Amino acid sequence: MAHSSFGMRLRALSGAAAFVLAPLAANAASITLYSAQHEQVVNSLAKDFEKQTGIAVRIRSGEGPAMAAQLVAEGTSTPADVYFTENSPELMLLQEKGLLSKVDTATLATIPSRYNSPQGDWVGVTARENVLAYNTSKVQASQLPQSLFDLAKPEWKGKVGIAPSDGDFLPLVSAVLAMKGEAQTVAWLKGLKANAQIFDDDEGVVAAVNRGGVATGLINNYYWARLHAELGDKSTRSAIYHFDHGDPGALVNVSGAAVMKSAHNTDGAQKFLAYLVSERAQTLMATGHVSYEYPLHNGVAPDPVLKPFAELSPPALTLEQLGDDSQAGKLLRQAGLL
Repeated sequence: MAHSSFGMRLRALSGAAAFVLAPLAANAASITLYSAQHEQVVNSLAKDFEKQTGIAVRIRSGEGPAMAAQLVAEGTSTPADVYFTENSPELMLLQEKGLLSKVDTATLATIPSRYNSPQGDWVGVTARENVLAYNTSKVQASQLPQSLFDLAKPEWKGKVGIAPSDGDFLPLVSAVLAMKGEAQTVAWLKGLKANAQIFDDDEGVVAAVNRGGVATGLINNYYWARLHAELGDKSTRSAIYHFDHGDPGALVNVSGAAVMKSAHNTDGAQKFLAYLVSERAQTLMATGHVSYEYPLHNGVAPDPVLKPFAELSPPALTLEQLGDDSQAGKLLRQAGLL
């Protein structure tokens, strides 16, 4: 249902003039994209980009941390021209390894600078918020914790679901580490291990919360929105809770894209980044009822099911402070969660 809805909007906008590029010559008519974003969304965007530019997009999909590790292993021999992923730490890792090209200045200028690479090596595309999903029959909103740290306390034993092996959980750990240091982060993780039901991914967490298998669950906001869109109001027995006051539980994650320094088609790759942050592509993502992320292009409104972006209260962490997730995995293993 969501896929066809997105496709309808794509076709409806196919004649729009918000983003138009002249096709490249035949010898530069394709790029290879390593994608760790929603496959359905990326496939639709790639088709629209090809229609607009004549540049074909060959897509290889996978989980963000694994694809970043693959790009590091492949080095300058990678076939990838572009990397598009859900979380900034994976891009920061590739930046630190010196594997990324500078993004065109005009592309960077399209997005507020705080969501881009501090060095201009990648551009922010969309954002989303960490939230706590809760089953409305098992817990009242007034009983929900004030802080992410409360979930590690004894009173929450058996009442929270987490997916520590999901790539989206790593930035949350990195945020706690940046704000509280290693000792407190490990203590928090060990408390979570004692309290939590463990799931393979955020989809598993939100589904369990909705059916009453667990009272609450830590997820990114879009997982609940997608489940609600699939089930409808009558079958949705859960809601989402937004942590406040700059709590790490309200972390906003930035999805972004980069051109590889060893790209075979740098011109086409830069055009793809410019497309991703264009009003046209951002509108397609925002209205597609698939990704439920916040567009970062000024003036493009998010899906109305989302809490207004200006009303979110994320922790005051820079992308540099959030880092590259290298320590997060180690601490998760130390706490016995991986």
